[in-house]
Amino acid sequence: MSCFSLRARVEEHLRQIYGARETQELEAITDRLLSAMGLRAEAPCLGQGVEQPSQWSAADAYLISYGDSIYREGEKPLHSLYRFLKQELDGVVSAVHLLPFFPYTSDDGFAVMDFTSVNQTLGDWEDIEAIAGDFVLMADLVINHISSRSAWFENFQAGVDPGRDYFICRDPAEDLSRVVRPRASELLREVQTVAGPRHVWCTFGPDQVDLDFSNPELLVEFARIVHLYLQRGVRVFRLDAIAFLWKQVGSDCLHRPQTHEIVRLLRTLVLHAEPAALLVTETNVPSRENLSYFGNGNEAHMVYNFPLPPLLLHTLYAGDCHALSEWLMSMPAPPLGSTYFNFIASHDGIGLRPVEGILSELERDRMVAMVEQLGGRVSVRKLEGRVVPYELNISLFDALSASYQGSDPWQQARFLCAHCLMLALQGVPAFYIHSLLATPNDYERLLHTGNARSINRHRWSADRLAEALENSQSPQRQVLEAMRSLLAIRRQQPALHPNASQYVLQLGSEVFGVWRQSLGQHQTLFALTNVTDRVQCVSLHSVNLDAAVEWRELLSGVRLAPDQASIELQPYQSVWLSSL
Repeated sequence: MSCFSLRARVEEHLRQIYGARETQELEAITDRLLSAMGLRAEAPCLGQGVEQPSQWSAADAYLISYGDSIYREGEKPLHSLYRFLKQELDGVVSAVHLLPFFPYTSDDGFAVMDFTSVNQTLGDWEDIEAIAGDFVLMADLVINHISSRSAWFENFQAGVDPGRDYFICRDPAEDLSRVVRPRASELLREVQTVAGPRHVWCTFGPDQVDLDFSNPELLVEFARIVHLYLQRGVRVFRLDAIAFLWKQVGSDCLHRPQTHEIVRLLRTLVLHAEPAALLVTETNVPSRENLSYFGNGNEAHMVYNFPLPPLLLHTLYAGDCHALSEWLMSMPAPPLGSTYFNFIASHDGIGLRPVEGILSELERDRMVAMVEQLGGRVSVRKLEGRVVPYELNISLFDALSASYQGSDPWQQARFLCAHCLMLALQGVPAFYIHSLLATPNDYERLLHTGNARSINRHRWSADRLAEALENSQSPQRQVLEAMRSLLAIRRQQPALHPNASQYVLQLGSEVFGVWRQSLGQHQTLFALTNVTDRVQCVSLHSVNLDAAVEWRELLSGVRLAPDQASIELQPYQSVWLSSL
């Protein structure tokens, strides 16, 4: 898209979204959007950031955490979390994804009551700014829906502004069977309003009411919200559930052209307000659909790599990396100025939709049964009148406590193997706090909330966590130290830059391998991982190591002998072979 001014570009975005609107109306909306973002209409139009090949490096790693994942009696949880970050993770992770820290009514923060204030039980904006002062701060823009107890929704029921026209009402007699949803609850919820009973659209459940972006007033509202977050130090915006944003009856209501154009509009606005800010799209959908949010290098800077968690789980359960390798070979290199957001655990469960078309139903069902056997839960969704598995709810540490071969002593090795493999892949790595801390399933919290996801949303007492980290034999201490070591090694490797070239090696089903080449081709790195519980011998000839080059194994620091013909991998061991 070419234009001479920011105003012209924003107006063109709006024309793509609201094509039937009068020019005068689009101009008025444009002016209000720019004003809400604190931008000058006459400002020159910048590029979309694709000229910058590297907005990240091998030193980047994200931590994902709730504001109260660590708490101490008598102290604001954000203070407790900040202390942990400074004491244990300063120089280890570069960025923090702080999950919704706003007042809310359900879904552990994602049914937001007020987008502009901090939940007082966590802290205040000063606490948010303190974290943003020492780490790159990522925050959720919960843009698809809002709490049914929010002021906006109460105004809708009362027929007053703001909120009167912010929600989607449909006749329950309409055919909405094509709508794709991640839940088994009813799509429409009946509510009482001053105009009588209405049926509002609720993609994620009755307490999370979808917003109607066919009303451009909502774009202006969210521009104000984005501007506020930027002022408070947020530099990365996670666009929560963005795939569901635009509703069109008669369609599946996923990935509509207007949704993609709104992402492009947000990127334009954010770029001009803060060139260092980034957009990350959260789309828990099949792989090809997920990749569409790169656009032409003009939508998301990063997309969540959703197939990775279930594929790694399948790989380590089966001791077979075939599906993982096949999937990675099909993955395109991200557009210039974009990359993947790699993770293998998060506050949500392990989604199964992303491996549709990658794993068979038999492979999926075997994985579901394994998670249930290990004490996990399985969330479901409705699909064409039937209920199907949607998400695996279990802590990753417990999920990797066994394989299809049965119980064994390899839990910690298998767990570290999964993260070591992730760290070798193209993209920026992200660690859920409970993975860094080897947190087991929280059955007490699960029983208290009745929400399957609570099993993996433990709240650590700061004192108990300190005790665990002081114990050299605890999995918390051992895992955290191992992760620190891995990240310290990784940040020194140009070949592990998020955009460095990546090629999948063909080493059989028991050993997964990737070949990484730094952007300036100064470093070649081969990452090999034994995904089985048996020793594997890998021929260095099959890896195609250049015999004229000296090689070192980075994780152990050992140099390979010039005439070495093979390398032996212990169960779940990874090696990173680097040219010297």
